Amino acid sequence: MPVDDILLQTEEKMQKSEEVVLNEFSGVRTGKASPALVENINIEAYEGSSMRLKELAAITAPEMRTLVIQPWDASTVTPIEKGLQAANLGLNPAVDGKLIRINLPDLSKERRQEMVKAARKLAEDGRVSVRHVRREALESLKAEQKNGEITEDDLSHGEKEVQKLTDNYVKKIDDHLSSKEEEILTV
Repeated sequence: MPVDDILLQTEEKMQKSEEVVLNEFSGVRTGKASPALVENINIEAYEGSSMRLKELAAITAPEMRTLVIQPWDASTVTPIEKGLQAANLGLNPAVDGKLIRINLPDLSKERRQEMVKAARKLAEDGRVSVRHVRREALESLKAEQKNGEITEDDLSHGEKEVQKLTDNYVKKIDDHLSSKEEEILTV
């Protein structure tokens, strides 16, 4: 496989790692309501089947500190309420007929620090994933060179390019973390 193909694959995988981190960040609570906060919570809706909340209901944030969950099937209101309580997000869902309302309380300083720690762990997982992709790419390059498919110069060039990609994506993840921390700590 040519060096360019290996670099292209590497960049695609690193980009996916970055996207996963961003998706995970959307579930970390900040001071304002966001449907992403609850949409991936697993709910035991129908006997023995577990579904994500976004597959069971419409989730909106009509006000800055309020989430409204409107199940498509009225029989899932109680399981959704139980699932939200079991998710351990510090949320207190209130059933209002066929709707579920969640008023988000202000985050205490301690809770904000916990959220920052959670975001840092997610970012570190992303950085580890990027480094794992780097290792795979370097192994591929070395295997290609060993098989005589590429020259030593190509190997050296490829290794430098893989390192540049790694540094770039680690920096992007760090930048996302910084903005998420700022968002969490803003009162």
